[in-house]
Amino acid sequence: MKSQAAKKPRLGRRVLIVDDHLDSAQSLFFLLLDMGHDAAYATTGLKALEKARVLQPEFVFLDIGLPDLDGSDVARELRKIPGCEGILIVAVTGLGDEHRPRMLKAGCDAFYVKPLDPKVVETFLVR
Repeated sequence: MKSQAAKKPRLGRRVLIVDDHLDSAQSLFFLLLDMGHDAAYATTGLKALEKARVLQPEFVFLDIGLPDLDGSDVARELRKIPGCEGILIVAVTGLGDEHRPRMLKAGCDAFYVKPLDPKVVETFLVR
Protein backbone atom coordinates (compact mmCIF):
# COMPACT_ATOMS: atom_id res chain seq x y z
CA MET A 1 0.00 0.00 0.00
CA LYS A 2 1.37 3.41 -0.99
CA SER A 3 1.53 6.07 1.66
CA GLN A 4 0.22 9.44 0.67
CA ALA A 5 2.40 12.44 1.39
CA ALA A 6 0.60 15.36 2.97
CA LYS A 7 0.07 18.10 0.44
CA LYS A 8 1.03 21.64 1.31
CA PRO A 9 -1.91 24.04 1.29
CA ARG A 10 -1.88 26.21 -1.81
CA LEU A 11 -1.52 29.76 -0.64
CA GLY A 12 -2.00 31.15 -4.12
CA ARG A 13 -0.07 34.39 -3.72
CA ARG A 14 0.86 36.14 -6.95
CA VAL A 15 4.58 36.81 -6.88
CA LEU A 16 6.88 38.50 -9.36
CA ILE A 17 10.63 37.88 -9.23
CA VAL A 18 12.89 40.44 -10.87
CA ASP A 19 16.51 39.33 -11.21
CA ASP A 20 18.95 39.65 -14.10
CA HIS A 21 20.69 36.43 -13.05
CA LEU A 22 18.56 33.77 -14.67
CA ASP A 23 19.68 31.02 -12.27
CA SER A 24 18.66 33.12 -9.25
CA ALA A 25 15.32 34.06 -10.80
CA GLN A 26 14.50 30.48 -11.74
CA SER A 27 15.58 29.08 -8.37
CA LEU A 28 13.24 31.42 -6.51
CA PHE A 29 10.54 30.82 -9.13
CA PHE A 30 10.60 27.05 -8.59
CA LEU A 31 10.74 27.47 -4.81
CA LEU A 32 7.61 29.64 -4.94
CA LEU A 33 5.81 27.16 -7.20
CA ASP A 34 6.70 24.37 -4.77
CA MET A 35 5.27 26.49 -1.94
CA GLY A 36 1.99 26.73 -3.84
CA HIS A 37 2.22 30.27 -5.19
CA ASP A 38 1.60 31.68 -8.64
CA ALA A 39 4.92 33.08 -9.78
CA ALA A 40 6.53 34.76 -12.73
CA TYR A 41 9.96 36.19 -13.30
CA ALA A 42 11.61 38.86 -15.40
CA THR A 43 15.28 39.51 -16.04
CA THR A 44 15.02 43.23 -16.79
CA GLY A 45 13.19 46.15 -15.23
CA LEU A 46 11.14 46.86 -18.36
CA LYS A 47 10.01 43.23 -18.64
CA ALA A 48 9.13 43.31 -14.93
CA LEU A 49 6.87 46.33 -15.42
CA GLU A 50 5.14 44.63 -18.37
CA LYS A 51 4.59 41.44 -16.37
CA ALA A 52 3.35 43.38 -13.34
CA ARG A 53 0.62 45.01 -15.45
CA VAL A 54 -0.66 41.55 -16.43
CA LEU A 55 0.05 39.51 -13.28
CA GLN A 56 -0.98 42.17 -10.76
CA PRO A 57 1.39 40.65 -8.17
CA GLU A 58 0.84 40.86 -4.46
CA PHE A 59 4.58 40.53 -3.80
CA VAL A 60 7.71 41.44 -5.74
CA PHE A 61 11.23 40.23 -5.00
CA LEU A 62 13.29 42.91 -6.75
CA ASP A 63 16.99 42.68 -7.51
CA ILE A 64 18.37 46.20 -7.49
CA GLY A 65 21.19 45.75 -10.02
CA LEU A 66 19.41 45.34 -13.35
CA PRO A 67 20.84 45.85 -16.85
CA ASP A 68 18.30 48.43 -18.04
CA LEU A 69 16.70 50.23 -15.08
CA ASP A 70 17.87 50.77 -11.54
CA GLY A 71 15.88 48.79 -8.97
CA SER A 72 14.77 52.01 -7.27
CA ASP A 73 13.25 53.18 -10.59
CA VAL A 74 11.47 49.85 -10.99
CA ALA A 75 10.07 50.09 -7.45
CA ARG A 76 8.72 53.60 -8.08
CA GLU A 77 7.19 52.57 -11.42
CA LEU A 78 5.60 49.45 -9.91
CA ARG A 79 3.76 51.65 -7.40
CA LYS A 80 2.26 53.66 -10.29
CA ILE A 81 0.67 50.63 -11.98
CA PRO A 82 -3.08 50.49 -11.26
CA GLY A 83 -3.68 47.62 -8.85
CA CYS A 84 -0.04 47.47 -7.74
CA GLU A 85 0.01 50.49 -5.45
CA GLY A 86 -0.17 48.40 -2.27
CA ILE A 87 2.04 45.47 -3.21
CA LEU A 88 4.86 44.34 -0.94
CA ILE A 89 8.23 44.98 -2.60
CA VAL A 90 11.29 43.27 -1.18
CA ALA A 91 14.59 44.60 -2.52
CA VAL A 92 17.18 41.87 -2.85
CA THR A 93 20.80 42.43 -3.80
CA GLY A 94 24.28 41.04 -3.78
CA LEU A 95 25.67 44.59 -3.81
CA GLY A 96 25.58 45.19 -0.08
CA ASP A 97 23.63 46.81 2.73
CA GLU A 98 24.70 50.37 1.84
CA HIS A 99 21.88 50.46 -0.74
CA ARG A 100 19.16 49.91 1.89
CA PRO A 101 18.27 53.60 2.50
CA ARG A 102 17.93 54.35 -1.23
CA MET A 103 15.71 51.33 -1.87
CA LEU A 104 13.47 51.97 1.14
CA LYS A 105 13.11 55.59 0.05
CA ALA A 106 12.11 54.36 -3.43
CA GLY A 107 9.17 52.47 -1.95
CA CYS A 108 10.52 49.05 -1.06
CA ASP A 109 9.06 47.54 2.09
CA ALA A 110 12.09 45.45 3.02
CA PHE A 111 15.70 44.94 2.00
CA TYR A 112 17.82 41.77 2.03
CA VAL A 113 21.32 40.92 0.89
CA LYS A 114 21.59 37.71 -1.16
CA PRO A 115 21.34 34.85 -0.75
CA LEU A 116 17.72 35.07 0.27
CA ASP A 117 16.85 32.39 2.82
CA PRO A 118 13.74 30.36 1.84
CA LYS A 119 12.41 30.85 5.38
CA VAL A 120 12.52 34.63 4.85
CA VAL A 121 10.61 34.20 1.59
CA GLU A 122 7.97 32.10 3.33
CA THR A 123 7.66 34.63 6.17
CA PHE A 124 6.68 37.37 3.75
CA LEU A 125 4.22 35.25 1.82
CA VAL A 126 2.22 33.94 4.78
CA ARG A 127 1.37 37.48 5.98
